[in-house]
Amino acid sequence: MNMPDETEIAVLLELPKPHVALIRLNRPDKLNAMNLAMRQQLAEVFVSLSADNDIRVIVVTGNDKAFVAGADLAEFEPRDAIEQFLAETERYWEPLRTCSKPVIAAVQGFALGGGMELALHADIIVAGRGALFAQSEPNIGLMPGAGGSQRLVRALGKYRAMRFLLTAERVDAEEGYRLGFVSEVVDDDKTLDRALEMAGRIASLPPLATRQIKEVVLAGADAPLDTAMRLERKAFQILFSSNDKAEGMAAFREKRNPRFEGR
Repeated sequence: MNMPDETEIAVLLELPKPHVALIRLNRPDKLNAMNLAMRQQLAEVFVSLSADNDIRVIVVTGNDKAFVAGADLAEFEPRDAIEQFLAETERYWEPLRTCSKPVIAAVQGFALGGGMELALHADIIVAGRGALFAQSEPNIGLMPGAGGSQRLVRALGKYRAMRFLLTAERVDAEEGYRLGFVSEVVDDDKTLDRALEMAGRIASLPPLATRQIKEVVLAGADAPLDTAMRLERKAFQILFSSNDKAEGMAAFREKRNPRFEGR
């Protein structure tokens, strides 16, 4: 992918723990509204991290005011249908959608429109109590365009998802947890710490196993139960050939902490 000409650094990358990558969205003056620069840079970072065998878990966060407050309307407003079609913005979401490594979204403040859709690309959402979620696109004459309508139906069921999608109402983290798309609610100032703690725990486990879990869950979600069970069984069997399986069982037998290497 070619990076945009803009000099804005919209995405920052940190390595806060062994095998954990932290992506910070960085347009604070715009409440992290997603423009082309942010979309391209985020896609580039995910491509890089997906290919890095030392990285086992990815955490995505914004700041205390906003995860992402939606799309940057300054780019959207002038476009007509053909311009939007030719922009092919869906290609910037593909590295997130296909990432084989566990992804955690640490959400504070606004997660609206495309910001909520970005959070829904994650496997786990840790939300601060003050977080606000909405598929707010109908407020500007549009609808979700990055998977929000499809992911919410799969996560919540038709009737809860339709209420959420058709009203464009904002819901807080506690309501998101009750509905079922928020994994855990914590105090606002603990959001990132909890996400990193969880990421560290996952990163300490065998990465082949965690990646197989993610693959089977996502592939099996839309498959008939018998097919999904076959996927699970084959993945389970494959892991018997891994060094990590031998190390895990030896460590259990020897009453010591295992050292998983992802082989």
